[in-house]
Amino acid sequence: MNKILISDSMDKIAQEILISEGLHVDVITNLSDEQLFENIINYNGLIVRSATKVTKKIINNAKNLKIIGRAGAGVDNIDLEAAKNNNIIVMNTPGGNTNATAEHTIALLFSSLRFINEANISTHNGLWEKKKFKGSEVKGKKIGIIGFGNVGKRVAEICFSLGMQVNIFSSYFKTIKNNFKNYNSSDNLDEIIKNSDIISFHCKPNKDNTPIMNLSKIKLMNKNAIIINTARGNLVDENDLKDALENEIIAGAAIDVFSTEPANNSILFKVPNLILTPHIAASTNEAQIIVAEMVAKQISEYFKSGKIINSV
Repeated sequence: MNKILISDSMDKIAQEILISEGLHVDVITNLSDEQLFENIINYNGLIVRSATKVTKKIINNAKNLKIIGRAGAGVDNIDLEAAKNNNIIVMNTPGGNTNATAEHTIALLFSSLRFINEANISTHNGLWEKKKFKGSEVKGKKIGIIGFGNVGKRVAEICFSLGMQVNIFSSYFKTIKNNFKNYNSSDNLDEIIKNSDIISFHCKPNKDNTPIMNLSKIKLMNKNAIIINTARGNLVDENDLKDALENEIIAGAAIDVFSTEPANNSILFKVPNLILTPHIAASTNEAQIIVAEMVAKQISEYFKSGKIINSV
């Protein structure tokens, strides 16, 4: 019987599906790197979310591991090269948390423009600062969406329905732009940045892992502009963002992902006009059920028929 380890918290439907397909399942969360290193040799499959870091050292010791399933889209926590070198399949669940991530992006957009977080704290403190929290409407604003995958598409759809002008930067978009005639696009990132009131990231990092948004790019934005990142932590240079906000180069930012996670001691803490959330864009009850079900069915299908679904 093939043995599967689920090393991160996820909906119980994953375990139920795997067991129903005749697989042995152990759910052991909060393992240290050393504990995972020692135990991984006992398993044929591993299912993770974002907390478990599947390093080269762990993969090299996974002598019986055939497949790693990521309940979610991003696989930054898995050493893909090491997995490939050890003939271990890595699969994810694209689309499973699309709507959740898009909705969180829009929530951050509204919170930034209407000072919802600050106004909430102020009111709880017994203050009544109506004039201080005069915000801006989204209608008529220009949003630059960097990346046009599942989440980028959904964000664009919502923003357009809110009366925003949608600007797309994506190499993929040019192949399908005739299907999205309500959106503007450009191959020039600087042009998108200059002509947008909001920049929202929904893309993968650069191949060399350098930030897309550094201080020189931020300085292209207008002083009332905001940056939103619910994609990857290293897309926006955190030091440069801190500098830009502290010097009022832009009006604000909202960040859900960090260069190092968990972000227990980030330089972004206490920076003015900055909303921070702990990588929760995909954390809805609905999305977690969807990705847990998807990854369990994909793993089960592999061990049943050898079929590989959503490999990365």
